[in-house]
Amino acid sequence: MADAAPRLATLAEELLGGPLPVRLRAWDGSEAGPAGAPVLILRDRRALRRMIWKPGELGPVRAWVAGELDVEGDLYEVLDRLSGLLWERDGDSPGLLAAARDPRLRAAARSLLRLAGPLPPPAPPAEEVRGRSGGRHTRRRDRQAISHHYDVGNDFYALVLGPSMVYSCAYWPAGGTGGTGGTLEEAQRAKLDLVARKLALKEGDRLLDVGCGWGSMALHAAREYGARVVGVTLSREQAAHARKRIAEEGLADRIEIRVQDYRDVADGPYDAISSIGMAEHVGAVKYREYADTLYGLLRPGGRLLNHQISRRPEPDEAAYAIDPFIDAYVFPDGELAPMGRTLTTLEDAGFEVRDVQALREHYALTLRRWVANLEAEWDRAVRLVSPGRARVWRLYMAASAVSFERNRIGVNQFLAVRTPASGTSGLPLRTRVWDEKA
Repeated sequence: MADAAPRLATLAEELLGGPLPVRLRAWDGSEAGPAGAPVLILRDRRALRRMIWKPGELGPVRAWVAGELDVEGDLYEVLDRLSGLLWERDGDSPGLLAAARDPRLRAAARSLLRLAGPLPPPAPPAEEVRGRSGGRHTRRRDRQAISHHYDVGNDFYALVLGPSMVYSCAYWPAGGTGGTGGTLEEAQRAKLDLVARKLALKEGDRLLDVGCGWGSMALHAAREYGARVVGVTLSREQAAHARKRIAEEGLADRIEIRVQDYRDVADGPYDAISSIGMAEHVGAVKYREYADTLYGLLRPGGRLLNHQISRRPEPDEAAYAIDPFIDAYVFPDGELAPMGRTLTTLEDAGFEVRDVQALREHYALTLRRWVANLEAEWDRAVRLVSPGRARVWRLYMAASAVSFERNRIGVNQFLAVRTPASGTSGLPLRTRVWDEKA
């Protein structure tokens, strides 16, 4: 009999103590759950085994990457509903996977195990990070982590990011996204220009772009402001692509791209430093070193623009948090800190933090555009990487959009100055003059 979905729905509701917010379709074709709701598809009972054997994020993610778990309907709506159902329940009510281990619910848990089948789950998908060596955030391990994420192919990133090749949140106008709200490329150019204006770049200034990516900030600073730029990255593919763009625009005399760890930069002082979407890779054990290094590379009066994703502070928790899915499939060793921790560390290093701007909603809009680009070119994306890798990127970008929208994570720009002993910061009395052109 085709009854797996009704049985699974009954067990899940018993474990949760409430109704399912999604409809289920099981491997035998059966369905159960609220009519009209988005559908969670379990294509194989191995998906259920993965979730039981690895409660939390990794079980469902492994099933998703392997193609055993899928969605019919609005992916964002499903993620929003299931994030609370599976592992982020509020108050005293446990998630489904935690409830399955509750001694009071052993009968339901045993039935769930029988439904999943007696065999253990298969090995994790090939896209999962393996073989990390050395201590966290050593130079060698950081190179491995960066290569895992960024060296998947420049053509794939061009498909997702669009012509701007900017891999951080855009800066959208008040109209938002679409129609009169502007294109992704226009919004990314607005972000690059916002950074340049905050740094007060001018002709001849030396700019260090830490984690320069595919060279977009370096190109903008040199082309629009006449800056002389050094960009550093640990990704050889990024560096090759950036150098090609620079040569095509005839700016090789103004921009140098290095495959280099920021800790090895030794040719300061610089007038300004931009660090856009890079500090998330630094890690808790190295963050003070990061701040000290950038401070030491600036001339007195020089400015730092640190653009960084943050998480909400929680009591009785470590200063930095590692997300299991992101760590295993997306950004190995990536860590998020509350914005207050970042600000304090910058101040401890000697910086005067003069402005903090929250861009949380801007990142949600940007991620939705990236997901739309990926979905529109899905078959090509799969050919460029793999079905599993494409599914990783679709899930992580969509889930991140929901997290930004729900205020689980944020993103902030910190403008900090190496203020000299005279106390003259060089900033205008009305600091937000840079928004006049936005």
